[in-house]
Amino acid sequence: METMLCEGLSKKYGRKTALNRINLKLEEGRIIGLVGPNGSGKTTLIKLASRLLVPTEGTIKICGEEPSENTKALVSYLPDRSFLPDWMNCEELMEMYGDFFTDFDRERALGMLDNLHIDLGMPIKKMSKGTVDKVQLILTMSRHARLYLLDEPIAGVDPASRDYILNTIISNYDEQATVLISTHLISDVESVLDEVIFLKEGEIYLHRNSDELREETGKSIDEYFREVFRC
Repeated sequence: METMLCEGLSKKYGRKTALNRINLKLEEGRIIGLVGPNGSGKTTLIKLASRLLVPTEGTIKICGEEPSENTKALVSYLPDRSFLPDWMNCEELMEMYGDFFTDFDRERALGMLDNLHIDLGMPIKKMSKGTVDKVQLILTMSRHARLYLLDEPIAGVDPASRDYILNTIISNYDEQATVLISTHLISDVESVLDEVIFLKEGEIYLHRNSDELREETGKSIDEYFREVFRC
C-alpha cells in the first residue's frame, strides 16, 4: 500500500511555482531520500504532506486520505529548524508529546535520550544546537507513525553522532511506515536509503531504487547528484 500519493500536485506562491504537477507514490516500509538544490521544492512537498500548506492544484493523499485531522495522527514531522519551547526540559517535552500524540512511546524516547547521555532536566535553551537537534529527532521518531517527514535531520549534528542518528531512524520505524528524509548531506545518508527522489525546479527529475541507480550509473548517489546539478 502507498503511504503517500501525489497526483498532478502543484504549489504556487503568487507567481512563483514551487512544485509543478508532480506525480509521486511512496510505498510503505521504505526509507527515501528527497534531494535537490535550494528552492527545488523539498520543504514545500514536506509541508503539503504534513498539512501545513494546501495545494494550488492536484491532490496529495496520506494512506488514502487527503490531509486532514485524521492524517495528522499518521504523520510525524521534523521541521528544519528548532520548534521546541526553549524553557522546557526533556521530561516536560515527553509529557507534552504524550498528551498530544496517543502513539508517543515514552520508553523508546527515554532509551534514546539515555544512549546519547542527554540530561533530562536541562532546559532546551541551555543545550547546544546539536543536542537540540538530537532531542527533536528522538521525539519525532518515538511516535508510532505511518509517515515520518524529516527535513534536514542531521544538518546541525556533529559527524560522530550522525551514524547513531541514522541507526535511530532505521531501528525506530516498522514495515508499515515510510521515512522521507530531505537532506543536502547525501553522502552521509545514502547508505540507509532504499530509494531516492531528485527534485529539480519544482519537478521530479528522477525517483529510483538506490541500488539500481548506483548500478546503472556506476556512481554513488552523491556523485550522480553532483553531476546532474553541477553549476
